[in-house]
Amino acid sequence: LADALRALTAGGAARAAAASGAAVALASNLVNNLPAGLVASATAGVAHSPQPVIDALLIGVDLGPNLSVTGSLATILWLAAIRREGQQVSAGKFLAIGACVMLPALAAALAVRLA
Repeated sequence: LADALRALTAGGAARAAAASGAAVALASNLVNNLPAGLVASATAGVAHSPQPVIDALLIGVDLGPNLSVTGSLATILWLAAIRREGQQVSAGKFLAIGACVMLPALAAALAVRLA
């Protein structure tokens, strides 16, 4: 992964930052943000990534989990708490709302950081 990140960064830090931020946001939903963040942090360290890439990774690992229920432990705990109160939010509804909120927020945060 570090070699891939180094190669991506060689093509330009801004492009690498945007791609890596989006990739770690997606990874956060596939494996949860805790392991995704640990892998991203270790990879950025080994690759000696520039600050914009590191910042983009942090943005991705923080905003990315808001897309799906499995993105973060906090989301799973939050859903359990609201279900105890009688509210029902399906995984599909969470994903639909997450796509409407997280994707523009991720794009905006990355754009502001890379401006």
